[in-house]
Amino acid sequence: MEPLGYDEGSGTDADRDDVALDRPRSGRTALIASGVIAVFVAVLVAVLAAGDPATQRQTESPLLGRLAPAVQGTTLDGGTYDLDDLRGRWVVVNFFATWCTPCVVEHPELVAFDEEHTEIGDGAVVSVLYDDDPDAARKFFAERGGDFPVVIDPEGAIGVAYGVARVPESFLVAPDGTVVQRLVGGVTREQLDDLLGQYEAAAAAG
Repeated sequence: MEPLGYDEGSGTDADRDDVALDRPRSGRTALIASGVIAVFVAVLVAVLAAGDPATQRQTESPLLGRLAPAVQGTTLDGGTYDLDDLRGRWVVVNFFATWCTPCVVEHPELVAFDEEHTEIGDGAVVSVLYDDDPDAARKFFAERGGDFPVVIDPEGAIGVAYGVARVPESFLVAPDGTVVQRLVGGVTREQLDDLLGQYEAAAAAG
């Protein structure tokens, strides 16, 4: 039986042989390409898995090196807050919501960092409520602790100013009021302490 697409007398034996040879060659090429892609994906996954999660969460932002946008407003306890009042101290500006699982996981780390640095007097935490109900946040803090202020952002203006796309996101603000780090995803006290140590060492060396 002749290959499909060929009639008796059409083409030469050599022509038909060339077509017959092309088919397995094309199949081998596809298999090789698939194998290369599979290996590339496997290597990529391995690299990501072996990477430092804390480093991967440190991301670029147009705010880096600039004065931090205003964080002003009413807090959960009915008080008022202004980020500028904390000049001279490190401040972690944290955007969170009670419905956000990573926010729940990182909460005790923020509490520990705030307690440590409030006692020392060199740093503090402020949270900004992101697309959430203040009553839910009050219940959250009553159950899980934390004395740092939580600013209500009903129109989302603070989140927009910081370019927050999803929570949790945190911004490390230096004592001079400039943003030096943006962290996407949950943070730990150790990670924040390491960052403070790095910046303070660099400042001392400079």
